Amino acid sequence: GGLILFAIFSLVMDVFKIGYYSSFYSCLSAIKIIYPIVQAIFVIVQTYFLWVSAKDCIHVHLNVTRCGLMLTLTTNLAVWMSAVTDESVHKAHSKLKKNMTEEIFRWLLKVGMRSSSVDECNCNSQICQIFKNGYFWLYPFNIEYSLFASAMVYVMWKNVGRFIDHHSHHIQRLKFRLFRRTFFVGIMLGLIILVSGLGVLILYEVQVNSSTESSKKSQALTMYYIFNIVCLSLMSLVCIGGSIIYRFDKRDMDRHKNPTRTLDVALLMGAALGQYAISYYSIVAIVASTPRDTISALNLTYALLMIAQHTFQNVFIIEGLHRQPP
Repeated sequence: GGLILFAIFSLVMDVFKIGYYSSFYSCLSAIKIIYPIVQAIFVIVQTYFLWVSAKDCIHVHLNVTRCGLMLTLTTNLAVWMSAVTDESVHKAHSKLKKNMTEEIFRWLLKVGMRSSSVDECNCNSQICQIFKNGYFWLYPFNIEYSLFASAMVYVMWKNVGRFIDHHSHHIQRLKFRLFRRTFFVGIMLGLIILVSGLGVLILYEVQVNSSTESSKKSQALTMYYIFNIVCLSLMSLVCIGGSIIYRFDKRDMDRHKNPTRTLDVALLMGAALGQYAISYYSIVAIVASTPRDTISALNLTYALLMIAQHTFQNVFIIEGLHRQPP
């Protein structure tokens, strides 16, 4: 389901890119327009393949199957790197345009264009601006789709030729009831936090980017950090409480080899390293900077809580992944 969600947004992004590049067909290479078309076909075919075959455990033509899955995996990683690079270049151009004169920017933009006339490549129409802004904001979905598909293909690759001991794995179908008291409370609290977070983020972006008064920017930063500090504190307490509850759980630990779980743990720890690095450098910058005002104190608290929350959350999730079914 998550794969299909990201695939749909990736297809919408490809449509926007095709529309945007079609506006410059006279001065762009044809490969620029062909690439999003081929990528859309790849997304559709791969999503269908994973939807149909994700649960298969192949025991015939093992070498051919492994080769095909590894080729698909490397293709996804290449698409991911291309998307990250394209998004970075787009951000660099946006920042460059703000800091340079229009003539110098248009001269730099001319590099890579086929036509000598730069005016033909200007995005002046309203529909062109919509396509441009649309595909830029949809880049994160395409990046997540590539990573999502890479993880699924990797698990399929690890499962090729694998035999499962059915005696050691008990299939337990959990019944999910939306309006059971505990589930309902958790979902409602999560939705409240999600909606509140979106509201705070929108207010923060509007006030910081549009306001010229330093006092309003300071208020927006204070609101942003206080909200995140409260959320991280609650999440840390919940994860600690969950880990304590595990100590009283009667279920045994599952020590059997499981490629999916191993990948989950590796991705979880790898993703946490990025947040640890950001928090670490933030702490160093705050300690070394002057003056130390309220914003700096809030930023320091936020960075420390980010490290604590990710640590407690990873411990809680990893312990849960190794629990036997009820």
